[in-house]
Amino acid sequence: MHPFQYHVFACEQRKPEGVPSCTARGSSSLVDALRREVSARNLVDRVAVTPCGSLGLCESGPNLVVYPEGVWYSRVSSGDVVEIVTEHFQNGRPVERLMRKDGAQLKAEISEGRGRMLAALASRDAAGVVPDELLESIRGFMSSRVLLTAIELDVFTALARVPGPATAAIVTRALGTDRRATETLLNALAALGVVAKKDGAYSNGPVAARFLVAGTPDDARISLRHNASLWASWSALTDVVRSGKCAVREEMCDRPDSWTTPFIAAMHRNAALRAPAVVKAVGAQGVRRVLDIGGGSGAYSIAFAKAHPGLEAEVFDLASVVGIAERHIAEAGLDGRIHTRVGDLRHDSFGSGYDLALLSAICHMLGPEENSDLFRRVFGALSPGGRIVVQDHLMSDDKTSPRSGALFAVNMLVGTPHGGTYTSAEYGRWLREAGFSLIETVPLQSPSGLVIGSRP
Repeated sequence: MHPFQYHVFACEQRKPEGVPSCTARGSSSLVDALRREVSARNLVDRVAVTPCGSLGLCESGPNLVVYPEGVWYSRVSSGDVVEIVTEHFQNGRPVERLMRKDGAQLKAEISEGRGRMLAALASRDAAGVVPDELLESIRGFMSSRVLLTAIELDVFTALARVPGPATAAIVTRALGTDRRATETLLNALAALGVVAKKDGAYSNGPVAARFLVAGTPDDARISLRHNASLWASWSALTDVVRSGKCAVREEMCDRPDSWTTPFIAAMHRNAALRAPAVVKAVGAQGVRRVLDIGGGSGAYSIAFAKAHPGLEAEVFDLASVVGIAERHIAEAGLDGRIHTRVGDLRHDSFGSGYDLALLSAICHMLGPEENSDLFRRVFGALSPGGRIVVQDHLMSDDKTSPRSGALFAVNMLVGTPHGGTYTSAEYGRWLREAGFSLIETVPLQSPSGLVIGSRP
């Protein structure tokens, strides 16, 4: 069975720094370039590109193997991709200059390379060396902090706007920062592959140029700054576990704009991505009025209103948030159909007569008793036949998966007094206790899912 005409295996085995490997020689960029070129040539149904473990030719990487012919390529660079795709995948002629033709020599080199690798692994294990994967997780904060500082200082915008070569001295003047510290930061960004350094000058890599420069269509700087806000609370995790008290003491309504604006921007990016799938899964047959509780930027209300012209929505949120929602609603041209109301979802009444109540990324901020109370008040706000839709992390029964949900529970531990992530069974129990029936769970193609209940 051959579902593809060609199947490319590309080594992406990660090894300790200083040890020869395909990744150290740029195999990740090679894989990205291959995928882009295959897609650009409309060959995705004919050519599969699969990253794989070590092929045993670490000294000669990056390495590729192309089946069904079993053609081995070594020392391949991103600059060779167009030729490989054109000649081999489209014209059926392997690229001779990159091929490994001596089978006996190839086999011997693979055997020798694998022997060295196995010996090194055995030596590390015998010496009790901490596994690289564990060390990488423990030291992950280093890369994170470098990137967050660069975002806070707007380094990438400065690089984009410098005319001519952006040396460390020029970037320092543009940012008003310390010369030695700025160069150290830029070198670290280059080591991470986010920026490039050539002849003493720095430039943005493709990801930074797309997402981290002011004014680009996909500028994500403001939303990503929310991660800097999380830095302080997560740094207090040890004390939080000892005491059981969250690290953040301020109420949401009392937090400064420097916290609220990045937070809502981050939520808006997530919501704008997921909203179409939620609207499709929920539907709006017979829905005239939607209550978007803790609606943030209004992204879900906007999506429902755009999909269903006869529908009106109300975004219910704190005073510090509704102004942001109103800007998004006005930009969408829906200020006549989507309204806002200031309130606190933890204790305020929601009114009555709604056909649909949406709680997206809300319940994780609350404890079990708070969610039970919230669902009872939502029940009173719905008309008979009205539905409640909860979108949030849906955890396995032992609460260890999905991984993102288990880590997000820690985020709630350090950031809220009682919040966490919950199972479908827990949501179902709270909904039934509030009076809801016909409870169903709807998975989404994301870390979250939907729990939907109806008021009889």
